[in-house]
Amino acid sequence: MKPDLLKKGASLPVKEKRMLITAIILIAIYLAPLFLLGENAHIRIVDNMDSNIAWYQVLAHSGELFGPIHSQIPQVINGQLSRNAFGSQFSMIVLLNVILPPMLAYSICQLISRFFAFLGMYLLLRDHFVKSRDSFPIRVLVALAFALTPFWPSGMLSTLGMPLALWAFLNIRAHVASWKEWLTLCLLPFYSSFELGFFFFLTAMAIFWLRDWIVKKKFNLKFILSIALMTIIYFLVEYRLVASLLLPGPLTNRDDFVESTSSLWNVLILSIKNLIVGHDQAMTVHQYVILPFSCIVLWQIVRTGKGEMLLKKRFLLLLSLNVMLSVWFAFWFYKGWAPLKAKISILTTFNFSRYHYLHPLFIYLMFAVGALICWQKGKKWERFVEIVLVLQIIVLFLYNPEIEFHEQPTFKQFYASQQFSAIAKYIGKPKSSYRVASIGLHPAIAQFNGFYTLDTYNNFYPLTYKQAFRKIIAKELDKNPSNRAYFDDWGGRCYLFTAELGKNYDFRKNSHVKIHHLQLNIGQFKKMGGNYIFSSVPIMNARQDGLHFLKSFNSKESAWKIYLYGTN
Repeated sequence: MKPDLLKKGASLPVKEKRMLITAIILIAIYLAPLFLLGENAHIRIVDNMDSNIAWYQVLAHSGELFGPIHSQIPQVINGQLSRNAFGSQFSMIVLLNVILPPMLAYSICQLISRFFAFLGMYLLLRDHFVKSRDSFPIRVLVALAFALTPFWPSGMLSTLGMPLALWAFLNIRAHVASWKEWLTLCLLPFYSSFELGFFFFLTAMAIFWLRDWIVKKKFNLKFILSIALMTIIYFLVEYRLVASLLLPGPLTNRDDFVESTSSLWNVLILSIKNLIVGHDQAMTVHQYVILPFSCIVLWQIVRTGKGEMLLKKRFLLLLSLNVMLSVWFAFWFYKGWAPLKAKISILTTFNFSRYHYLHPLFIYLMFAVGALICWQKGKKWERFVEIVLVLQIIVLFLYNPEIEFHEQPTFKQFYASQQFSAIAKYIGKPKSSYRVASIGLHPAIAQFNGFYTLDTYNNFYPLTYKQAFRKIIAKELDKNPSNRAYFDDWGGRCYLFTAELGKNYDFRKNSHVKIHHLQLNIGQFKKMGGNYIFSSVPIMNARQDGLHFLKSFNSKESAWKIYLYGTN
């Protein structure tokens, strides 16, 4: 390591300041389409527009934002959906959606998340991993790359906030923390998820503290107290989740999950896939640049004995942790777990495979450490590292939602508010007086537009409702084993599945698909209160199945042509 370390509190070199400003400008450019296009922007559909964004609107209009633990959401599945399924009122993303229009709330959430992702990774690298003054391009550009990863939008800082939390914890551990670190740990729980990120991070920190105690014989009281403090704040913020998991109550669809079905061979394949490509909800886009570069770094470590030993140990440790996370993720679905999960319910209701949410943190730390190892080999290697860093940023810009999802409907086209207003006007009754379900499009669209739906996408609803709803689609499930396993073994998407459409909920107005042999139990549909079906494709045997066609609805601003069917 070169001796000119950047001490905490020292002024930054002019070149580093300029690069920091440039990085912030690039983040602004990356986010510009969201603010310039508004509802005409393209954003992620899966686990975003098909669920969370609609949930926030349903909650905002339910009158149950501050409802008690046992309150219900009347608009969804006949009021059997628990208020707890929609998250805490103390979550900033929930509050933003209550205060602001949904697309503006979404855009501001993206801005906040990416700014603090950049700040957190920069501080972590500056103070603990890439500290020399002349290696500032590494800490700035790796921080920028980390901030541009296509993270799961409703996760907020659940993964992107981990570098900021680690920076705070490491400073507390080293007894160099100020009020800033403690404030960071107190505020992060309001803008991240315990279940979908920080539970796994905090258990990792607890293991880190335990290692210090056992190996180094250091009982670091401040460190363990800081971990406990953040955990307690999470319990307070997400008291609804805690209550749902710990308090006795009726069985939910989570109790019916069947996850552990994979053979050892499939576990191996999934491990390799996760290591190379990552996971949809914790995307790192490391396969194109970071992975090949890491192979070069590994080759350099094996080939030469020179260089900083601490850096090599850190790189190999981070590489090992990434491999272990992928193996653990895949192993969670091994069929050998099934007997144990059958006896211990929390192993079914809580997804412990999600330690892979630590991947973004570890992969980009490995990227930074590997870059520093090469950086120290001379000027030619410095240029090479700079090229690699810029290439990773270019790749991430190509994953901008406006590019990645340009063939999908925009926000406005997806939710099609004018079109669904026309449907509501045609029906001509208060929306609370009838129930609808959808075929060939997500029920979140109807929910976003205020309709009361029998179908839904939620991971936490009564098992009795799942069983009753299954009777509607039983014959269709029997015709399609893939749909049957998807619904029976999971059931988070409580949809009107049809054998002919499979697991496809994106039939737009230019589709020529038709349903010819629909076999729904319309008697059960009516028994559960169903009155209308919104279909994005025509049902050719509707009359034989107990439905009658009422009218089709089309709109320039919509991605769909909706066929409205009523029950006879």
